[in-house]
Amino acid sequence: MREYLLQRLAVGAITLWVISVVAFLVVRLLPGDVVSMMLEDLGYAHSMEALRQKLGLDKPILVQYGVWVGKMLRGDFGQSLWTQKPVVTMLKERLPVTLELALLSILIAIVWGVGLGLLSALRQDSLLDYLGRSTAILLLSLPAFWLGTLVWVLPSAYLGWSPSPEYRPFLQDPLGNLVQFIIPAGILGSHLGAPVMRMSRAMMLEVLRQDYIRTAWAKGLSERLVVMRHALKNALIPVITILGLQLANAIGGSVLMETIFQLPGMGSLVVTAVGKRDYVVVQELVLFFALVVLAVNLAVDIVYGWLDPRIRLK
Repeated sequence: MREYLLQRLAVGAITLWVISVVAFLVVRLLPGDVVSMMLEDLGYAHSMEALRQKLGLDKPILVQYGVWVGKMLRGDFGQSLWTQKPVVTMLKERLPVTLELALLSILIAIVWGVGLGLLSALRQDSLLDYLGRSTAILLLSLPAFWLGTLVWVLPSAYLGWSPSPEYRPFLQDPLGNLVQFIIPAGILGSHLGAPVMRMSRAMMLEVLRQDYIRTAWAKGLSERLVVMRHALKNALIPVITILGLQLANAIGGSVLMETIFQLPGMGSLVVTAVGKRDYVVVQELVLFFALVVLAVNLAVDIVYGWLDPRIRLK
């Protein structure tokens, strides 16, 4: 176990380094220049050369990358080029919004995806099964950003109602906060839960056809005992993989949902930073998202061993 974790951490460190190089280069290849935007749009009282020197953008690109990585290794994650606000402070302000949206979306995906998938498998070829499969295919086919746009635009056009754009913190207004988040989380969660439902149904059907399940039925055990004690744990192992991937997709999908519903999370911060060519903020956010995905993948592998002791992590 220890050897496996050390190997995964080493691979994760290499992956983060590659992502840091890609993020550093790609954000600078985007059309537009942060110095030109500051001079033209905001009328900064600096010459272009003086402003570049102030922001540290006058150095060779390899030197800029080395300075950035060196600061991160010392715990200095930089400041926004526009506001000079520490990136860590911006993350602390935005992270609760993104986490709430992502976790609520995953919770919805688990409830309807796993629940309906298991029921469809237990009632194969019934009306419930056909409705469940059709719903999953429909939600899998419809992009979440398209559904979010429709929910924002159509009620406003025909009913004179639209979701409130004013953010309500959970600690100040718990009910208002949940009402504000339930629509984007429901849209994202319904989309994320579609492949979970398909996988849950397929794996439960496969497990129910195994010999040990037939033996359990032959012993006269109730359906509840057969499903919960013998079938469910083995059926959920591949589903955990899908849920791990969907958690990463939920964090990525927050970029679109937060932009559409005007939620002040990390997703909307990414969009704003890219639009302003705020290199430091974009780089740190990309690395943070990558770190979350790597951590989720590691957690999924550890859960494998807990669900099935036969699995050897080596």
